[in-house]
Amino acid sequence: MADDAVLLDVDDDGVATLTLNRPDNRNALSEPVSSGIVEKLDELEDRNDARCLVVTGSGGSFCAGGDVNSMMELMSDVVPLHEAVRRIQDQTSRAIQRVHDFYLPTVAKIDGFAYGAGANLALACDLQVMNEEAFVSFGFRQVGLGVDTGTSYFLPRAVGSNTAKELVFTGENVDAERAVDIGLVNHAFPAETFEEDVAAFVEEIASGPTVALRASKQALARGFERSIDDAMAFEAAAQAAVFESDDHVEGATAFMEKRSPEFEGK
Repeated sequence: MADDAVLLDVDDDGVATLTLNRPDNRNALSEPVSSGIVEKLDELEDRNDARCLVVTGSGGSFCAGGDVNSMMELMSDVVPLHEAVRRIQDQTSRAIQRVHDFYLPTVAKIDGFAYGAGANLALACDLQVMNEEAFVSFGFRQVGLGVDTGTSYFLPRAVGSNTAKELVFTGENVDAERAVDIGLVNHAFPAETFEEDVAAFVEEIASGPTVALRASKQALARGFERSIDDAMAFEAAAQAAVFESDDHVEGATAFMEKRSPEFEGK
């Protein structure tokens, strides 16, 4: 059923987990999965009980990218090729952009293969962690296509222009060690301790001063497009609001008392 294509869970510590739940086709971004991502994030934003978002996939895959089967079905219904491509790209791009624009810190938990648009879904998150046995690929060339769903935006920002071109032109399956070396992901954890290592990493983020981290995320996201003057002005305005948060009071008090702060996310 479409309503279980994407699952959402929020634990008592404020860690929200968004799980792509179509393991039979390696969690490809079909219409139910793409629309499910948007719907679940809208639901999460309305709840206001999360402090960090983890995006992952079920069944040993992260995301196989665009849904070729959906495109073939549209074509079989006598929809012109260009129209079929546009429909699939629109729904896939909307889901990826919704993840990119989400207001909380986000972590891609790559446990399995992330391919094409699935790799872009991972890069749409703020941070990426990877099972050492997983792979990432921008192999659009393997199916005779140019890049889409944000590759030209995400990939050069993560690894630089030259390396981005190499990954696209060769369609390389990037293993975890190389992914860390080139800055494609933040961390690669051993398979046998992957769940525990990811949980510890995410908990460190979720236990932080949520209001301040949200402001920092906004500032960093705009840093590429702003002058130094604009960047500092934005940071100053955001900081004025953060100064009024309970977490700032706790952080300042803990600093003066020489203890670890206990942030509550507000």
